[in-house]
Amino acid sequence: MTKKKKEVIRLERESVIPILKPRLISALASRLDFSDRDEFLKFCQRVEYSIRAWYLLHFDDLLHLYSLFDPIHGARKLEQQNLSPEETDSLEQKFLGKLFQVMEKSNFKLTTDEEIAVALSGQYRLNLPISVDESKLDTKLLTNYFMENPHDNLPYFADKYIIFRRGIGIDQMNDHFYRTKVNAIIKRIWMFFLNILGLKRLLFEASRSHQSQVFSKQIDISTDSVDDGLYVERIRVENMSLGFSMLWNKITIQEPTFDRIIVVYRPASPNEEVEERGIFLKHFKNIPMADLEIVLPEKKSPGLTPMDWLTFLVSAAIGLVTVIGSLSVPKADVKVIFAILSAVGGYCVKTYLSFQGNLVSYQSLITSCVYDKQLDSGRGTLLHLCDEVIQQEVKEVIISFYILMKQGRATKQELDMRCEELIQVQFDQSCNFEVDDAVHKLEKLGILIRDADGAYSCVDLRSANDIIGITTEEIVNKAKED
Repeated sequence: MTKKKKEVIRLERESVIPILKPRLISALASRLDFSDRDEFLKFCQRVEYSIRAWYLLHFDDLLHLYSLFDPIHGARKLEQQNLSPEETDSLEQKFLGKLFQVMEKSNFKLTTDEEIAVALSGQYRLNLPISVDESKLDTKLLTNYFMENPHDNLPYFADKYIIFRRGIGIDQMNDHFYRTKVNAIIKRIWMFFLNILGLKRLLFEASRSHQSQVFSKQIDISTDSVDDGLYVERIRVENMSLGFSMLWNKITIQEPTFDRIIVVYRPASPNEEVEERGIFLKHFKNIPMADLEIVLPEKKSPGLTPMDWLTFLVSAAIGLVTVIGSLSVPKADVKVIFAILSAVGGYCVKTYLSFQGNLVSYQSLITSCVYDKQLDSGRGTLLHLCDEVIQQEVKEVIISFYILMKQGRATKQELDMRCEELIQVQFDQSCNFEVDDAVHKLEKLGILIRDADGAYSCVDLRSANDIIGITTEEIVNKAKED
């Protein structure tokens, strides 16, 4: 059996800077002259304090609004406010608007239909069809928001729930995978048998044609640049060359992951008299793309797939026709009939047992998702997002100022390339540096100089600290020391 064509997914370079702030500051400071290090550390500290002050009111407003729609205590607070339904609608739309702003600043992106199709075009740990019980989800909240705030490439489920994603990783598993290997071999033998009978094309051609159309059309995950990108191979048992000798060896399978996933939704109201106002925020980490269904809200209990039922019916029909044909022969061979019935019955039993095994794996995966993969929910998710916004903004300012300070005058494009080169060479990380945002913050701090040609330079380090000035936090810290 030959190895099938590789599955390779093209992924975008993320805008998020994947370096811890203390490591970034320490590494850059060590490259400066000893006399400038203390001044640089002071600069980094003042930049962070200033950016925190910029966002303080926005974050406070965001958290206050969410307290009204917290699934646990929000209903009681809304009752105390004594607001009309229209006023409550206005507040929840205001909350969503601020949430989307924070998501954008945190470099989270809305998943699209194309991205979902690519992610779910393979299988990894989850081998069951998972669907959402849409009757248990509200459609009013998000429908109203997107009517007032149109977005391009919204997914088909955007009226019920939305999925934000950020960051790309790789998950690998090394094991024998005995059952998966045996299932793959049996499936290939079964496909060979159906091909001989001329049933393979009838049963699978339409499905395969649709999948090939989807995959050929949607080969990447929201790529911003034509030239840049990360290529990740999906390594699955189904795509491997499976000889009987390979059954006993350990193998490694691989799947790209979404580093962070945030799901936003509202459950449907339990009855018409009581309107549900709670907004759920779920924050997950390291979710394999092919297993994205595990983060969906209000999942239905999985069952046998239509293809499984079709397999049962076709197997039974083949067995029945073969037995009737054998019995019509004057001297029917009982051993042949028994062998045919055993083969058909064995395959049906194998399909059912595979389903039961997949169901156990699904339950284990859901448990793992709740305890290992879920980072936070509700207010905790918002606090995490607020801190990430600040950390990213601070790192952008520090890197761009450092480049201008060390390498001198640069156009915006040159500054972008130099910052990305520093991240790659110094930290061995790839990043699509947001130079426009960095330049805007440097200008807002008053430490950037733009000449007549449109090129940028910065003030010297001590002048930058003088321009930013002593922050409230420094005064408080000094008072504590005294």
